[in-house]
Amino acid sequence: MTNINIPELMAEIGARAKAAAAQLASATAERKHAALISSAENVWKTREDILAANARDLEYGREKGLSEAMMDRLMLNDERIQSMIDGLRSVAEQADPVGEVLDDWEQPSGLNIKRVRTPLGVIGVIYESRPNVTADAGALCLKAGNAVILRGGSEGYNSSRAIHACLQQGLRDANLPEDAVQLVPTRDRAAVTEMLTMTDTIDVIVPRGGKGLVGLVQREARVPVFAHLEGIVHIYIDKFADPEKALKIVLNAKTRRPGICGAVECLLIHEDIIKTIGQGILRALIHAGVEVRGSASLLQIDGVIPATEEDWGREYLDMIISARTVNCVEEAIAYIREYGSNHTDCVITEDAATVQTFMNQLDSAILMHNASTQFADGGEFGMGAEIGIATGKMHARGPVGAKQLTSFKYLVTGDGTIRA
Repeated sequence: MTNINIPELMAEIGARAKAAAAQLASATAERKHAALISSAENVWKTREDILAANARDLEYGREKGLSEAMMDRLMLNDERIQSMIDGLRSVAEQADPVGEVLDDWEQPSGLNIKRVRTPLGVIGVIYESRPNVTADAGALCLKAGNAVILRGGSEGYNSSRAIHACLQQGLRDANLPEDAVQLVPTRDRAAVTEMLTMTDTIDVIVPRGGKGLVGLVQREARVPVFAHLEGIVHIYIDKFADPEKALKIVLNAKTRRPGICGAVECLLIHEDIIKTIGQGILRALIHAGVEVRGSASLLQIDGVIPATEEDWGREYLDMIISARTVNCVEEAIAYIREYGSNHTDCVITEDAATVQTFMNQLDSAILMHNASTQFADGGEFGMGAEIGIATGKMHARGPVGAKQLTSFKYLVTGDGTIRA
């Protein structure tokens, strides 16, 4: 689209979303289920079209000079399309959160009071690179009775449009308003700026992307934000770590998919195991193609290169990791508090006291023990999919699934009850 009046376009999209949200809020669980199942079937039917659209996006990404890890985030294949389909079906089969009674009590006055889940309304999702977010976000917002305005990254523009078409067909098939899931039809970044000020029609913004995008949203949004800043993920390898577990976990946490927010970015290694477990893990990482940037205490290990101050607290999203030694779990905790992003952090140990200290004294959205940080994902938490990992402390925190995309209201029932 060219010569678009962005404020006019976004005002129209917002008004349509608000109208759709009013209808969707009272849609039955059966109709929402039908829409999601139909969406999944349409993704399967049009998978060749989706892959062809993705091929155009990959070419666009190569021309932009995206890193290998970012290209991996952008790329779709048969396995990832099947994963999208599985996610849509999984969300469909979950219990409908809308109308769930969270609490129910009687007052001495005779009033019955219920607190029940209710949709948020209209959600704006701004994301980069990963086109599967189109399906995940659309599905979760629909399940929770919300309308959603999707603004995907310019890199995944064609893929997102192809996936969005499947969601809209699902809505039509279930006789639900198409405007419940809208995709901003332009790469123009002015649309993002406009969304951030649409207080009359958007109830919450969810940014999903790099530090630049999330920082922009947090600085400029007038609409409430579920923030996901950076995945500066740490693993602390304790002196009581099991060598085999530690090796498997660290290799998976870094190399499975280095471009996702749950990939580990920094290793903290207890100084007592540098010449044993620590050395073995760092050499295995190097052998796997990971560039290890280490503190001075690790430079005696072949292949480790010196880290600079800029490496501490850095999200690489690539086959690069920083590493340093610590003398106890308390020092590891202090380091994570200074350099972490409250996303996901992990301890590898067989010592229960160390686990308790780590879990109690850190306040990251996700804390793990003896498990790969690549599990920091709503699908792996049983949510079917996620709209992002919220690192703030208000309302939603950690993986944001359908339940996290609801608020609540109070239903108060009397029987001619009056107040004295």
